[in-house]
Amino acid sequence: MKFITPATTNPIDRLRYVGQPLKRIDGALKTTGNAPYAYEHHKEVPNAAHGFVVGSGIAKGRIASIDTEAARRAPGVLAVVTAANAGKLGKGDMNVAHLLAGPNIQHYHQAVALVVAETFEQARAAAGLVKVNYTVQKGRFDLAAEKANAVKPEGESDPPDTKTGNFARGFETSPVKLDATYKTPDQSHAMMEPHASTAFWEGDKVTVYTSNQMIAWCRGDLSKTLGIPKEKVRVISPYVGGGFGSKLFLRADALLAALGARAAKRPVKVALQRNMIFNNTTHRPATIQRIRIGAGRDGRIMAIGHETWNGNLPKGSAEVSTAQTRLLYAGADRMTATRVAELDLPEGNAMRAPGEAPGMMALEIAMDEMAEKLNMDPVQFRILNDTKVDPEKPIRKFSERRFIECMRMGADKFGWAKRNPKPGQVREGRWLIGHGVAAAFRNSPVMKSGARVKLGSDGRVTVETDMTDIGTGSYTIIAQTTAEMLGVPLDRIDVRLGDSDFPASSGSGGQWGANSATSGVYAACVKLREQVAAKLGVTEADAEFVDGTVRVGGNSQPLAKAAAGGELVGEDTIEFTGGLDKKNQLSTFGAHFVEVAVDSVTGETRVRRMLAVCAAGRILNPMQARSQVIGGMTMGIGGALMEHLVVDKRHGFFANHDLATYEVPVHADVPHQEVIFLKEEDEISSPMKAKGIGELGLCGVAAAVANAIYNATGVRVREYPITLDKLIEKMPLSA
Repeated sequence: MKFITPATTNPIDRLRYVGQPLKRIDGALKTTGNAPYAYEHHKEVPNAAHGFVVGSGIAKGRIASIDTEAARRAPGVLAVVTAANAGKLGKGDMNVAHLLAGPNIQHYHQAVALVVAETFEQARAAAGLVKVNYTVQKGRFDLAAEKANAVKPEGESDPPDTKTGNFARGFETSPVKLDATYKTPDQSHAMMEPHASTAFWEGDKVTVYTSNQMIAWCRGDLSKTLGIPKEKVRVISPYVGGGFGSKLFLRADALLAALGARAAKRPVKVALQRNMIFNNTTHRPATIQRIRIGAGRDGRIMAIGHETWNGNLPKGSAEVSTAQTRLLYAGADRMTATRVAELDLPEGNAMRAPGEAPGMMALEIAMDEMAEKLNMDPVQFRILNDTKVDPEKPIRKFSERRFIECMRMGADKFGWAKRNPKPGQVREGRWLIGHGVAAAFRNSPVMKSGARVKLGSDGRVTVETDMTDIGTGSYTIIAQTTAEMLGVPLDRIDVRLGDSDFPASSGSGGQWGANSATSGVYAACVKLREQVAAKLGVTEADAEFVDGTVRVGGNSQPLAKAAAGGELVGEDTIEFTGGLDKKNQLSTFGAHFVEVAVDSVTGETRVRRMLAVCAAGRILNPMQARSQVIGGMTMGIGGALMEHLVVDKRHGFFANHDLATYEVPVHADVPHQEVIFLKEEDEISSPMKAKGIGELGLCGVAAAVANAIYNATGVRVREYPITLDKLIEKMPLSA
């Protein structure tokens, strides 16, 4: 199916299942521990040995020698794999560094060996016996020090630089100006399930149970790395215990499990320990961002410029933190620029809402600072500078843009009118109270996605697609889509996900998963409906599929009757190649409001309440969507107040590489959270008329917290996280 014209009325619009707050169909399996994760496929893969990864002890250099003899002789050891004995290995298209190093070392904790033993404890003990001697080379570990050497990135899907009008002239002639620099730190994923895989070989074919968000990508890169045809690789990932972008690509656990299983000639399990995940996998890279805004005294933006710098391994991608600035606010004279410096730190790559998340952390503080310079309410300043077209390409309209409504509804529900605009004026004993706001913005791309739908003679329906469920509710919304299209109750639908033997889907990432994958299921259901109609001798366009029957006029036939002669199979892939997304800008919008209390003596900040108002197309399941948004809001608290990887600039690694020292929000840090969804159906987006929601809940939250802290204390912090040491010396004197 090609989606080349805007969606019209279709079976999804009945909203008997889609759009309803239904409980997760996989919820019981997960809460009772019966959903097997990558390390837990004991029945499918019995008698598995255990692998333990040895990570590099240096950040840059070469392996001078590696002695594995003592490890090989240790009790229970079955094999020791290194680059020297693993055979010729390639590198996946989406990996920057080699997943098994040797002899060159590209970053700290890059895998240099895998020890396979009968038990995990034996593998761990033997790994400690592997002796590696290194020749250390000087590395580059400091973004600020390398900023001057940063260059325009190559090979990016979006241009790193954009220009509209004459920014320099527009900024210079603006009556009111802001020129400020903001910094965001390196941040780490902290999903519940670690990177883990279980692999086994059957002849020359390898099967890997792994924790991965993008099955087709993983399969392709594992094939390329091992140097075997894709047909000889099967990747299975039915349940993923969180990913946030770190599991978008093939990682070391999957490759090493496959290599270990080949060497040991039996199945092998590999899980990265938490203290290795931080340096061995990927992270959100730090940024330095300069934002300049020029406005007239009436508050209308005349010029806006956003420059950003980040670092990555050679040939690594850039963190394009200017994406939202290109689209969110009006202004005739515009400029954005992205530069990336070569650093020898672990790979920087996708982490929930890459680009917009750190970009909004800076832009939305800048907007508040500009509003103050203009003596305007920050909500009104944002509304005043709304735009209905792409500011860089005015011929492109937004498919749907309800930003102003989000702002106004949020201000009303939050009680914004009661806010004291003068900082540091509201106290409750020793606590200073502040209120902050920020826009929420995230682009909402759509991706090619396929599915297969089967109707059995018993009337049961089975859906197969390699789409993954990373805790987002894919099982349920796919079942809801199928139920709506075929008129079958949820308990008569079996959803099978995360297997490379199934049709390739969009996968989970970039806020494209839900909309794209359900659209693929929609397309497959259309194919099946056509077959059912032909078998029953009716016209599909006239037929209503409801309550397990197919009705035309006053006549009704059981759906199962169509498959009486054998199973019917509908399979299709939806492609968004008609240019709708080129002619129209697909984005999601919202507003975040936050109340904080800051201890006037210690500088401790407590977030007390949060509100998000979101406009993100048709909401496929409000219950699950709310969970996604409050999860993003919680991550935003972490980004604002505590999350940062501390770089050891001498030796090139993240020093706080465990959950004892890399702090994330816990229950005590999370206040009352309210989420409101505006009713919206985007006919340009997909047949589902939906968009993404998973990352919108994060984008802007940290800035809303920062702006609330400023309103509480009068202290403006432009470097995240906003820890008490950055506040305490500038705090107003206690009353």
